[in-house]
Amino acid sequence: MPKSKVRKKAVYTAPADKRTPVKIKSAGPSHPIYVIVMLGLMVLGLAWLVVQYIAKEDIPVMRDLADWHNFAIGFALMIAGLLMTMRWR
Repeated sequence: MPKSKVRKKAVYTAPADKRTPVKIKSAGPSHPIYVIVMLGLMVLGLAWLVVQYIAKEDIPVMRDLADWHNFAIGFALMIAGLLMTMRWR
């Protein structure tokens, strides 16, 4: 029985005139203030929650807020800091 011939496909190459080089802007590192604010928000949120647990009755602002308000403030500060980490270079 005769053996069938194997067809070889030519490797596709794009035409040279259709390709345009794209320049990519290189983003530099983040400003040091950005890092300080980012870390500060995370630490401030954690501190808010710790102080809320330990000395809520001694601080008038925290005493006037409901418990879930204090949780929301602490977690919002921490989440804001964590969201800033996505843009940190």
